[in-house]
Amino acid sequence: MLLTGGQVFLKFAMMRMPSFSWSREFFYNLLTNWQFAASGILFGLGSLLWMYIVRIFPFSASYPLVSLSYVLGMLAALVFFHEEVSATKWIGVACIVFGCFLIAK
Repeated sequence: MLLTGGQVFLKFAMMRMPSFSWSREFFYNLLTNWQFAASGILFGLGSLLWMYIVRIFPFSASYPLVSLSYVLGMLAALVFFHEEVSATKWIGVACIVFGCFLIAK
């Protein structure tokens, strides 16, 4: 959830930014963008949690479960960005969820 939340905030932040340039104004806008800061905080918290997870749980079980972020990302695309999601993508999401179920079992 932290990874997906960070990606959502990053998308919102980039939607508010002007086109990239190596200017002081661009980087000022970037560094004063609260959504960009929120994405960094969520990514940082996710990294700290990931360090705990890989220390405690088997890597062969924990790493594949990261793919659940794709599922959450698909839901975020629907809810926050009003994107259309095709049936093929939903089939892919179902495969990911089923695969995670098999790994966690």
